[in-house]
Amino acid sequence: MTVPSTAGTVTAPPRPAVVLRLLAGRGAFRVSVQLMGLVLITAWGARDYGRFANALGLVTWLNFVPTAAEKSALKSLPRLRVTRDAVAALAVRVAAVPVLAVLAAMVVALVVAPRSDAALYLTAAAWSISGGMLMTVSGLHRLRGKSTLDALAFAAASVVVAVVTGLTWLVRWSPETHLALLLGGLVVLLGTSAALLPGPWLRGDGVAGHRLLPAYGRSTVLLGLTELLDVLATSVVFGVLALSGRTTDSGPFYLALLASSAFCSLLFYQLKLHQPAASRRMRGTGAAAGRARAAGLLRLVERAGITFAVVLGAGLAIPVTRALLTAEDGYVVLGVLVLVETTLYAIGIYASFLVENTNSKVLTLTSGTAVVSLAVTAAAAALLVPPLGPVGGFAALVLALTAKAAILRRLLHRAHAF
Repeated sequence: MTVPSTAGTVTAPPRPAVVLRLLAGRGAFRVSVQLMGLVLITAWGARDYGRFANALGLVTWLNFVPTAAEKSALKSLPRLRVTRDAVAALAVRVAAVPVLAVLAAMVVALVVAPRSDAALYLTAAAWSISGGMLMTVSGLHRLRGKSTLDALAFAAASVVVAVVTGLTWLVRWSPETHLALLLGGLVVLLGTSAALLPGPWLRGDGVAGHRLLPAYGRSTVLLGLTELLDVLATSVVFGVLALSGRTTDSGPFYLALLASSAFCSLLFYQLKLHQPAASRRMRGTGAAAGRARAAGLLRLVERAGITFAVVLGAGLAIPVTRALLTAEDGYVVLGVLVLVETTLYAIGIYASFLVENTNSKVLTLTSGTAVVSLAVTAAAAALLVPPLGPVGGFAALVLALTAKAAILRRLLHRAHAF
């Protein structure tokens, strides 16, 4: 018989002091990753850095595989009492299984062919998915009122990144060695953080867990699929860069993407901090107001995206502006596109957040439109990346955001969601 946990769940919005402490921890980690990219390009040069950036870019989506369990837990646990421990234990297990699978594959690759591209990519994959697992464990700590553990975990992770990057710059370690050392430090932090969870959340209740798994699994898949496919879309761009012989352009695209992802990651985090309170608020009659607000935001993204598509088409049709768009050193144009993509993506994130925290019926709509967005990204990247490089990559992402917003808004109206 499993003894119920005495750990409650915190559903009130976090106090400003707590938010600042949490943002300091996550912010330090994001800054360390940003600086890592700038330092390593001076240590390795364009070729090795291109390999490193392409490996990380292709597997970034794995970061969101375990965090789907966190997102589902943050939505469901505030609404539960009797089965709270069983669901929390399911969150830990659902998040841990893919992490262990990737780590096992990485170990095999390192033993069989330690210098191969497969080893490099699987080590990058293990780093990415382990980071997602640390986010999930930290989210569970926050939910039980232990937000300091979240801040400390990511502050420590920033130290790991800073120390390993500094040593790589001094010693000139290879990308494979650099990633392996990063992963080793992260795994130690992950194990320590997981060990501090309540015993019932780690042990679980086999009978209750088996009974709840189908419903929890469906919620996790549908909630996590949207973010996963959004990030997978950026990996598609890296794939097109590699297939079109522009692997060295992965470096500029990766650095530009870091700037965008840093802001959006902090926004994701803010929404997760407020998700338990939002989940309780947008039940019943509150759901209609949330979906109506989301529809207005989606309309804004749709109109801005259509305007962008018109401007892009005109720019490609005019020789002078086409030369600017296709220039190899077009960093100003790339910077503008980063701002446009980041702004529209942030608005879309908040709109999806409002929709997803109303009820479970609309989750098929958000996940379905994410599939369409991925397909649009792939098609647009195939057309725009070979001639435009990183500029074409960000243009493809903006066009996909436009299609996603337009389709989701219409599906919400068709479903009479408000």
